[in-house]
Amino acid sequence: MAGHVNPLRVAVIGTGRMGGAMARRVAGAGHALTVWNRTRDKADAVAATTGGEVTVADTARQAVTGADVVIVSLADDDALRSAYRGEDGLVAGLAPGAVVADTSTVAPATIRELDDEVRAAGAMLADTPVSGSVPSVEGGTILVMAGGPEDAVERARPALESFAQRIILLGPLGSGATMKLAVNAMVFGLNQTLAEALVLAEKAGVDRETAYEVIANSAVGAPFVGYKRAAFEHPESAPVAFALDLVAKDLDLAAALAATVGAAVPQLETNRRVVGDAVDAGLGDADMSALARHLRD
Repeated sequence: MAGHVNPLRVAVIGTGRMGGAMARRVAGAGHALTVWNRTRDKADAVAATTGGEVTVADTARQAVTGADVVIVSLADDDALRSAYRGEDGLVAGLAPGAVVADTSTVAPATIRELDDEVRAAGAMLADTPVSGSVPSVEGGTILVMAGGPEDAVERARPALESFAQRIILLGPLGSGATMKLAVNAMVFGLNQTLAEALVLAEKAGVDRETAYEVIANSAVGAPFVGYKRAAFEHPESAPVAFALDLVAKDLDLAAALAATVGAAVPQLETNRRVVGDAVDAGLGDADMSALARHLRD
């Protein structure tokens, strides 16, 4: 791996499901790792289950001090602004020449808004959201959609390649965030269609696992259908990989972007309404596959 050839000092800001998986891969590739999470016990848990020496920082500023590359993985735009700004924020700790590779799913405008502050610290910002799941990170097979200066992406590449199979350069800052919203809108459309098809087959008398076997081996048997199989077939025991409240958040962001650029997105609007109904029914903390349970009930 690139990380073995050029070990870097890497900070991971945000150690939730995705950020924690990224941190473990970064450490496993031989990079010196410091982690920070707003709720410290999550960062401690990641450090305890990561091979090699990992430092847990008390603040985002402390975490990024001396880092060559900062990987950010946070839940939403407000969390991002909070982590970047203030006397304990990551911008305050950036070294000149450092690169921030932000994998969060946020509005493109939010990334561009933070760029001036990062550049004022003498550092560079790239938006590098990913397409895939936690298992994709763990297996090192995830896709990175990168926007921003090409030299920033290249300098972050050894850290990113510790968990990514491919990095696609898209263009100016914000284009990674834009593409992430477009891809997620499509993923959520597939999730909706999969839930509907499975429930339709079940209610018409076809066994759930048999129906899924057909779907998985049909023309629509995308990677998503494969890695969500256990969640759809056995929802009572499947872990939460992507919660419906985050689906709702991303659909809101995609709808706002569509309104800004004048794109017609009728399927997105329908999916947004159904997901909103599921969240209102108390399924916000459930995995996105729980949409089938919502339709079934």
